[in-house]
Amino acid sequence: MSESKPPLPPYNAQSAAQKARGAENAWNSRDPAKVAMAYTPDSVWRNRNEFIKGRAEIQAFLTKKWASEHEYRLIKEVWAFEGNRIAARFAYEYHDDAGNWFRAYGNENWEFDENGLMAVRHASINDVAISEDERLFHWPLGPRPEGHKGLSDYGL
Repeated sequence: MSESKPPLPPYNAQSAAQKARGAENAWNSRDPAKVAMAYTPDSVWRNRNEFIKGRAEIQAFLTKKWASEHEYRLIKEVWAFEGNRIAARFAYEYHDDAGNWFRAYGNENWEFDENGLMAVRHASINDVAISEDERLFHWPLGPRPEGHKGLSDYGL
């Protein structure tokens, strides 16, 4: 039996939003093994200036990422969708080992296989230094609570 990660393509407004929220919740878990299973075994990524291929590399990348990005909190929002593709924008906040806070802004282009696993991910991301007082994302670590503000609500 093939692996499946509903909702499956083709996407509509509701299923694309559900897919983005599922990805957001998974990433907010900061569990590299869990997150990696949402991608095809041979998934290809461009993340900033890194090129990653396959679940093992995805898991290694995320393990390294979350070891240095502390108190990570992420919000994703669908920008556009068609067929098996979704474009999302996102922002996340974290601090480094020295306690310096950042807000990262970015855009992702996703392409899914017929089973709803992400086969291609292109991410463009910019980090902006912020003070701790400028933080916006304060929910307890883990998934963003239902009904909590989204990116547009924050004007991001």
